[in-house]
Amino acid sequence: MRGLQKRYAGVVALADAQLRIGHGEVHALMGQNGAGKSTLIKTLSGYVRRDGGDVRFLGEPFEVHSPQEAQRRGISTIYQEINLVPLLSVAENICLGRAPRRRGLLDWGAMRAEAKALLGRFGIDIDVSRPLGQFSTAVQQMSAIARAIGFSSKLVIMDEPTSSLNDEEVERLFTVVRQLKADGVSVIFVSHKLDEVYAISDRITIMRDGHWVHSADARDLGKLDLVSHMLGRDMTGAHGKTTAFTHSAGGRPRDTLLRVVSIGAHALARDVSFELRRGEILGMAGLLGSGRSETARLVFGADAPAQGSMQFCGAPYRPHAVADAVAAGMGFCTEDRKVEGIFPEMSVADNITICVLAKMGRGGLLDEQRLSELARTLIEQLGIKCSSPAQKIRELSGGNQQKVLLARWIATQPRLLILDEPTRGIDIGAKAEIQRLIRGLVDEGQSVLMISSELDELLEGADRIVVLRDGQSVAHLEGAGISRAAIVEAMAHGRPASAEGTTQ
Repeated sequence: MRGLQKRYAGVVALADAQLRIGHGEVHALMGQNGAGKSTLIKTLSGYVRRDGGDVRFLGEPFEVHSPQEAQRRGISTIYQEINLVPLLSVAENICLGRAPRRRGLLDWGAMRAEAKALLGRFGIDIDVSRPLGQFSTAVQQMSAIARAIGFSSKLVIMDEPTSSLNDEEVERLFTVVRQLKADGVSVIFVSHKLDEVYAISDRITIMRDGHWVHSADARDLGKLDLVSHMLGRDMTGAHGKTTAFTHSAGGRPRDTLLRVVSIGAHALARDVSFELRRGEILGMAGLLGSGRSETARLVFGADAPAQGSMQFCGAPYRPHAVADAVAAGMGFCTEDRKVEGIFPEMSVADNITICVLAKMGRGGLLDEQRLSELARTLIEQLGIKCSSPAQKIRELSGGNQQKVLLARWIATQPRLLILDEPTRGIDIGAKAEIQRLIRGLVDEGQSVLMISSELDELLEGADRIVVLRDGQSVAHLEGAGISRAAIVEAMAHGRPASAEGTTQ
């Protein structure tokens, strides 16, 4: 790919971008959100038309007008947000677009056998005749990867393929990637997790502001050099923590804002207890399926608890709907911002102000001027990069979309903000900005319940940590009791490695 150019509504997404992939090569594509990675992938996969530039594939000019055409010609793409059909079976999803037929009819036996064989490469043995939506996000992600592999592609593009996988599943994926490489298949690997990039990649290309910046063999490019190229400034003098989190001043006793006692509703959240204090970040750790997101939904009224009790601001609290939680002073940034967070066809301004419309009226009419001023103020305060408040949010990078969701809840002035994977799938620079914003909110007196799969994020950011395992809270860590070993031991065995901190 040479000299690629693409503009969206006057905003430059690609400017003289380039990428060169070898046969049987795992090539990492790196860059901050807004660097142009997604646009480059979409032009290659036929999802969008480039405005200029040249693409050659297998030695021939390459021009496609749809993802289906790209698949037929040997390029498959797996996106971070799973784009399969949950009501169809696993087998139907894996064979979608190339289902085997016999005498003009679908060959269901062959379809199921192929699906089981492809998933078997990941060590997954499930009933492929069941609807895909009945399985976990991890299984759905593996099914999307299996589907791409099933097209016998010469190039597979993986956009954040590990974002929904645990360590064991990541290693299974890497085993398949290595198999593909041995078979001569090339892989473009997009990830914000540096350890994964170095574990699987042969070469790395870095983009910034729509431009190609640097390409090198992974073994010849140090992590600090990589970050320097991504951010456009020298990081070789950086030491210690790279995030922008700084802990609140310790030693001050703080009142309890939220008390949760033995709440549960289903197998994934069975018996969870914790306390969250005013003006602190409480981290929630746990492996995939430990019940973290399910607990957050119970607290926020998205699901109804079948047992247990809660207190909020010193009074009994039992929300019957999300509106009850919002009215009480809570906000919730969901893990899946695409499906449950943003309104993609609405503007940035509308996405920011949608939760305060009832407060911004006069005589039954919306006060458009106040709404506009609020949106512009928050866009400026949070550093949201957009061409204007009227730009559709779907055109923004993932990091900027996440900032919009934060702005939405900041506008409501919540007492408690629940953040489920607040930096998932966003780059180092945007991650640091969001972490600064979170700490700034807490310094102003708000409280945060932060769920994260990244232990470093919890270790560096949380004032205290509660660990969940198999739907139960198994450890509460604070002060000297907070350590990687304590968290991992609690995740694995239901108790912290150190005696410090409390264990349930």
